[in-house]
Amino acid sequence: MPTVRPTAYRLLTSALFAAASCFAAVLAAAPFAAADPASVPPAPGLSAPELGAPKAFSFDMLASRAAALAARPYAPTPVHQPDVLEKIDYDAHWKIFFRPETSLMIGDTAAQFFHLGTYFRQPVKIFAVEDGTARELVYSTGYFDMPEDSPAHALQPDAGFAGFRLMRPDMKTDWISFLGAAYFRSDGALKQYGLSARGIALDTGMSVPEEFPRFTEFYLEPGPDGRTIVNALLDGPSVAGAYRMVLGDHPGQGQIMDITARLFFRAPVERLGIAPLTSMFWYSESNRFQSADWRPEVHDTDGLMIETGAGEHIWRPLNNPDRVVTSSYFDRDIKGFGLIQRDRDFENYQDDGVFYDKRPAVWVEPTSPWGAGAVQLIEIPTDDEIFDNIVAFWNPETKPQAGDEMTFSYRLHWTATPPVEMKLAHTVATRIGNGGVPGQPRPKDQIKVVVDFEGPALKGLNRKDGILPKVSAPQGVVIINPFVLPVVDTDRWRMVFDLKAPPGTETVDLRAYLTRDGKPLTETWLGQIHPDQIDRLR
Repeated sequence: MPTVRPTAYRLLTSALFAAASCFAAVLAAAPFAAADPASVPPAPGLSAPELGAPKAFSFDMLASRAAALAARPYAPTPVHQPDVLEKIDYDAHWKIFFRPETSLMIGDTAAQFFHLGTYFRQPVKIFAVEDGTARELVYSTGYFDMPEDSPAHALQPDAGFAGFRLMRPDMKTDWISFLGAAYFRSDGALKQYGLSARGIALDTGMSVPEEFPRFTEFYLEPGPDGRTIVNALLDGPSVAGAYRMVLGDHPGQGQIMDITARLFFRAPVERLGIAPLTSMFWYSESNRFQSADWRPEVHDTDGLMIETGAGEHIWRPLNNPDRVVTSSYFDRDIKGFGLIQRDRDFENYQDDGVFYDKRPAVWVEPTSPWGAGAVQLIEIPTDDEIFDNIVAFWNPETKPQAGDEMTFSYRLHWTATPPVEMKLAHTVATRIGNGGVPGQPRPKDQIKVVVDFEGPALKGLNRKDGILPKVSAPQGVVIINPFVLPVVDTDRWRMVFDLKAPPGTETVDLRAYLTRDGKPLTETWLGQIHPDQIDRLR
């Protein structure tokens, strides 16, 4: 059920991270890759990565370090020369190019590095691991090509790196990047960056400031079958942790990441988010009235998808509400959830610059039992595409206390379509409008809801086959004249109904699906109508 809280401070903090996250996407997609290796002059005194002294390394050792960190007061990574970093803004950062010949080879995969700047001020340590031995990558300005007047020249020689990315064999594009706090992102099956993942989310969407722990150290090692293993040390005021991520890029299919997170808590956490995903939803066919932009739809993601522990398939279309809304979907040993870009039709976006139709979907698949908890979806108001305003994660029922240790294992699928076997039909569109009948006086207190479904379970059926809509709503909300009909010249079926909500209704949560002979034909559609939508339609 949704909860609403005023979160002005948290929104400001989140907006800053969202802006940095969007900037990270631009950096990952373009600047370094844009450099022509043939035009980059040789780096003075640096023709290959320089590595420090060897030291023993294992994931268990990293977890022990995280536990030891959590037993001590938090000490944030210092920011050196903030006045200089302030000058390395978007324009200055854009002109700094990584020198491809200095890439660090992790097996057959090249790692390249991001420069510090105003959006990414705290350096991270990066280590190369081979045969149980780690050696730190020594920072040098020789890794980068930059204009003579770049403010980055004023940084001290040991400034450090902001993050890194892994390159495809052609060295022209990357397929994953780690940059900023505990954020990382991949480009999916269609090679277009979109939403982000995070190592952890703490107190997101609450009245207290959200906490953003950081990956402070990365240990990169070759993995099995051409994959790359990224071990990461996490640290923040309330938690320290060790992450082991086995990453694989599968051309044409996307990326698969097997992740183990061991968490050690310094302090109690009210709302813990495991496997958090962060995305952007401005408007779609369901809330087109919220924007005067010329494009039909603008979003990285159009829905939250869930497969419950009991096997129910759920689709929750996203909203752009007029205030922060948190929705919780309780379950036990959930099979998976994800933020999905289901609409792949370019005609519905018309943007050949950023290609929203190619943005990846991310599916979270637990690989160990997660017990009781809830998928929480947080929707934040936005009036532009530059801000990430959607967050989804698993919130365990047990709230961590100081001294607690928790371990979670899961797999992230970055793809075009979630790897979920579903014989039921799925939702393809959700629309709302004025209630009543066209051509007749419209009732001012009714809203029409139209949901389209498509899929194998509906194929070949007709009006005489007994397909029925099942719609439920909260007490006091009246569902009027629900019916279903096939959409002419398509394999789609359309469910239509009006609803009437009492004055002063906050949020209307709806649940609907199509049935035949008492059995479901479609996934469960969970809709949510907000006061701003109701007010606009009255």
